Amino acid sequence: MSNIAGRVREVFRGDQRVDADALIARLDAVRRFLTAVDGLLPDADLVPAHTLVERAGTRLALSRDHTVVALAGATGSGKSSLFNALAQLELSPVGVRRPTTGVTHACVWGPLEGANHLLDWIGVLPRHRFVRESALDADDETALHGLILLDLPDFDSVQRSHRLEVDRLLGLVDQVVWVVDPQKYADRVIHDSYLREFHRHRDVTLVVLNQADRLPPAEVPRVMDDLRRLLDTDGLTGVPLLATTAIDPAGMVGLRNALERTVAERQAALRRLAGDVDTVVAGLDELVGSTRPAGGPDDTTINGLNRALAGAAGVPAVTEAVERAYRHRAGAATGWPVVRGWRRLRPDPLRRLHLPGPTGDQADPAESLLAATSVPDPTAAQRSALGLAIRAVADRAAVDLPAAWPGAVTSAARSRLGDLPDALDRTIAGTDLGLDRRPLWWRIVGGAQWLVTLAAVVGLGWLVLGYALRALGLPALDNPMVGQVPLPTVLLLGGLLAGLLVAALTRPVVRWAARRVRARAEQRLTARVAQVGDEYVLAPVRIVLGSYAQARDALRDAARR
Repeated sequence: MSNIAGRVREVFRGDQRVDADALIARLDAVRRFLTAVDGLLPDADLVPAHTLVERAGTRLALSRDHTVVALAGATGSGKSSLFNALAQLELSPVGVRRPTTGVTHACVWGPLEGANHLLDWIGVLPRHRFVRESALDADDETALHGLILLDLPDFDSVQRSHRLEVDRLLGLVDQVVWVVDPQKYADRVIHDSYLREFHRHRDVTLVVLNQADRLPPAEVPRVMDDLRRLLDTDGLTGVPLLATTAIDPAGMVGLRNALERTVAERQAALRRLAGDVDTVVAGLDELVGSTRPAGGPDDTTINGLNRALAGAAGVPAVTEAVERAYRHRAGAATGWPVVRGWRRLRPDPLRRLHLPGPTGDQADPAESLLAATSVPDPTAAQRSALGLAIRAVADRAAVDLPAAWPGAVTSAARSRLGDLPDALDRTIAGTDLGLDRRPLWWRIVGGAQWLVTLAAVVGLGWLVLGYALRALGLPALDNPMVGQVPLPTVLLLGGLLAGLLVAALTRPVVRWAARRVRARAEQRLTARVAQVGDEYVLAPVRIVLGSYAQARDALRDAARR
């Protein structure tokens, strides 16, 4: 038994009083438990708790000045005779045929008006309600004012509706007086199906051996001892056990005194509800367990989820496109001006994925509403890896949870799986890939390329002009010499060679810078993808774990007295 269950002390309260405020606090804790687990645990497991909250709220809202006591027993036990003897009126039919009592009869000590709402809730028909109030009684019945005594149908009736009615009423009354007779006091039906189930309601349970006059006086103690042994076996140690006989007023004194004490204490309803809370808490205990869970998946599991999400989002394809786009743009900015136009005719790799193009612009916003990017869909292997990663998160988070919770954790982890593709796509489209700005060194190298190209063009033009003048028979230009080489030739060849040299020196720098940009883009994309994973996978799991912690705390509070 867990620590929580251990705090539900199954002791006989006896004369202990139940504090109404403490009971209400325990009921509120059960209500908080139900709120915490709403939608997470099977409804079938929560029916007793819902029933308790509803019944307790209604019972406490109704009259606290009345105590509802039910006489329950098998056919022939004489409970209707006891009912009539206590009322000193012939109110409930008595006979030997089965079933003797087919409907519930109620006798109210004191004005009926104050008890009507309570009897309406219990379900006793108005024509079966009686008042034990007579001017001839003087003050004889004052000690029982506030008592509502019920004569229930026989629980072993051949009509199933009678037993269902008994079971319903046993869940509503404040106290139960079980009536057995010398012939059937050991019957397994009453012990296995009823008395044993009331072991957490011992303080509102009373057992009477009726028709004790049918036994020889010497046999009564022996039968009472045997019945006490059976009650102890049923977990009803300490429950009052009386011998009664309806035909002799002296045989009713003990029972009447017990009822008077119950009415005077005004504790039966509170004790009954306290026992109901004990029963519900014990039933719910296995749903929360005794150990506190670790609190969620570890870093290794989360990192595995992020890697799977990155693969499904197409991060490798995007980072590869980022590297190629950087090299493409760097070549267009630092390459030889003569061939730059050819490079610009080639599409930018990022534009193919509907990611920021050469100018940093996005695709058409209206189009982005339908498809944020054109990143390739994840492969079957990537989808499988993502499913396994999500399952690993759920398994790790639920490793210390009771059996009822792993399913809820798994459902939470997968609850937004259908929204993940669009969320990942939007995240990829909205991530700054680090290509918005043109590095300064691009401008410097590009300017140098323009200078050497201009020199080559000037040299070429100079040479062409000289050849043209000579072809026309005009005086040739006087070409300055650089050493033994004419200046135009130096400008042409020097510009060409310098352009090639700058391109050759720039190419490894571009490749190195492209790899850095790719690594930075991968880091940013992975961080953004991790945020999606946190929102769409981890956050729902944390909500379930938080609900579990709230449910556990609430049930612990409900178990306190």
